Amino acid sequence: MAWVLLVVAGLLEVGWSVGMKYTDGFTRPLPSVLTGAGIVASMLLLSQAARTLPIGTAYGVWVGIGAAGAAVFGMVVLGEPATAARIFFVCLLLVAVVGLKATSGH
Repeated sequence: MAWVLLVVAGLLEVGWSVGMKYTDGFTRPLPSVLTGAGIVASMLLLSQAARTLPIGTAYGVWVGIGAAGAAVFGMVVLGEPATAARIFFVCLLLVAVVGLKATSGH
């Protein structure tokens, strides 16, 4: 169950990190509230997952999902550059996430 919570926390991190783009420095109320709620929910789920998973693994996976997800969202939805180098490094992030899970012992 901890892994499910951690993946959901990571997906929420993608949501709130992308949401920050739409807050305009937290001057737009609705995007700001949604982004804040995403931050809180993501942290709560991360903290629950870290109760049973090693913190280094939990945090690394959470950050990896968030970073890779935000980068892919930016490339696919926001029209950010999708260069070979960016795609390569996103793949490295995903390899690191899988590696952390594989070596966590859980």
